[in-house]
Order: sequence, then structure tokens, then C-alpha cells
Amino acid sequence: MNKVFSVLVLVGVPLSIIGALMHWSSILMFIIYCLTIIALASFMGRATESLAIVAGPRIGGLLNATFGNAVELIISIFALREGLIGVVLASLTGSVLGNLLLVAGLSFFVGGLKYKRQKFNVYDARHNSGLLMFGVIVAFVIPEIFTKTMSKSDTLNFSVGISIILIVLYLAALLFKLVTHRGVYLTDNVAEDRHEEEEPEWGKWKALIILAIATVAVGYVSEKLVDTFHTVGEAFGWTELFIGVVIVAIVGNAAEHASAIIMAIKNKMDIAVEIAIGSTLQVAMFVAPVLVLISLMFPVSMPLIFSMPELIAMVTAALLMIILSNDGETNWFEGATLLAAYLIMGIGFYLL
Repeated sequence: MNKVFSVLVLVGVPLSIIGALMHWSSILMFIIYCLTIIALASFMGRATESLAIVAGPRIGGLLNATFGNAVELIISIFALREGLIGVVLASLTGSVLGNLLLVAGLSFFVGGLKYKRQKFNVYDARHNSGLLMFGVIVAFVIPEIFTKTMSKSDTLNFSVGISIILIVLYLAALLFKLVTHRGVYLTDNVAEDRHEEEEPEWGKWKALIILAIATVAVGYVSEKLVDTFHTVGEAFGWTELFIGVVIVAIVGNAAEHASAIIMAIKNKMDIAVEIAIGSTLQVAMFVAPVLVLISLMFPVSMPLIFSMPELIAMVTAALLMIILSNDGETNWFEGATLLAAYLIMGIGFYLL
């Protein structure tokens, strides 16, 4: 599989440049751009996996989520520049749903087929549950309720205030997990994992260089991908909402998809869960607020206001994940449940 992704990168990046310069068909270029981004994301996943072996599951999961979300952040910034506010909000919704239901669901399902029971740090799961309640349910639902009677300027000011609070709390959560309480809440299986020796595929510096190069390449391809949305949407009958919730989210989160599943197959569920839930928290508490602040520099600013279907879908996904993950164990049936929920929502957004 790594060879296939290597070939896709070697072929896809040049084709992306040539096709853009020669103005090839938007539909053809959309396919090339998506495949190229997914292939580049696999390199990002392999690099962060190498760093995770050196730095530990928490930092490794955080790195994977950060560089994985960098893809979506880059795509969203270019979409904001084009005034595609609906696509950006939909892609944020799709990222939350994709990470909680698709990424976690596939990880639990595939890992559960190989192992009857898979355990992960229950203390981290409970900590993340509280943050999910705040980041997804409180921070996204409250603005929808309070801004019903607000003017557009007050709505934007409220969104900016919420965004600053979210970013500060997210940074505080990182300080809590990685500094002040690092190693305080360890379970037996985590302690055992630390004694397992595994050689990273790439050294630290090589992995960092590959991450940097892949991120730059993704930035270029993502900019071109955004330019094809309108034409592709009209050709296939896809709405702006569906493109954001499903297409952009799946392409943008390809790195997390691949890495989390690989970790689950290796029974490294602490990293798999950290990627899925940690990435969701990063989107809700950092990426979304940052995009709100960045949008202030563009002609059309983006308030942190989602549509009712988006809100209900995200709240449902968060509550389902909290219920299934709070015991610190998982199996293939729980994965199937998450996947079923994702399919139901995907059909709904397609027909909406």
C-alpha cells in the first residue's frame, strides 16, 4: 500500500501542476487532486507514526491530529478567501462526524475483528468526554440559541469572543495533558506499552522534513481543489453542504483515517482513540475558532453558526462517542454502530 501511495504522489503532484496550467477538465482535476491529497496524507500519517514511537501515544496522536487537520485548515482558508462560508462550516461539521463516527468506527471495527476486546486509557476517555461536551455541544449549540435575536455584527462579535475562549481552553487542555498531569493517569496496558520496543520507519528529522514538504504540497493542491467545487457540484448534483460534510471532510481527514486504522490493527488503541477524539477536539476548539478569526481578514466574515441539521448531527455523534468510549474498552460491534450512524447522516446530508 505504501508503494501505491508513493506512485500516486510521484504522479499526482506533477499532474496537478500540469493540469492546472493547461486547464484540464474540472472533474478530471477534482479526481486527481483528491487522490493526490490522500496519497500525501499517507506520508503525513507515516511520519507522525514514526514520531509517535519516539514521543509516546499522546504526543504522537496530537501530532497526527495536528498535521491531519492542517490539510483541512488549508482547504478551509482557501474556501474562505473565495467566500464559500457554507462549505467551510459544512467541512467542520463533516470533520467532527468523520472523526467521531467514520475514523473511530473503522478503527474499532477493524481492530475488533482481530481482537475480541481492545482497551485504552479510561482516564483519557473521561477527560475527552468532558471536552467533547464543552467543545461540540456547549460551544456550538449556545451561539445558535443566543444569536436568534442578535444583529449580524453582534453575532460576529459573539462568535469572536467564543472563539478566543475555545482557543484558550484548548491550549489549557494541552498543558494539562502534556505538562502538569503527564503520566499521572496511566492504566496497566499503557504502562506495558511503554516497555514495548518498536523501531520507527523514519528518524525524527527525516519524519519532520517529510511532514513539512507534504504539508506544503497539500497546500498547493488544496487551493486548486477548492476551485473545482462549483463545477463538480453542478455536474454531480452535489449541494455545497454535501461537498463540505462528506467530500472535503473525507479528503481532508485522510491522514487520520489511515493512521488510526493502522494503530487499531496493531492494538495501539490509545493512539487510535487519541487520533479520532483528539482530532475532533482540535477541530472544534482550535481549527473552527481560528477560521473565525482568520475570516475577519476577508470580505465575508464567518460567524460560528451552524445549521440545525449540522448541529443535531454533531451533538448526536458526540453523545454516542461519549457513551461508547467511557468504559475504556471497545469491540467490532461498537465500531459497526458508529459506522451505521455515519451512513445514516451521510444519506441525510446527500438528500437534504
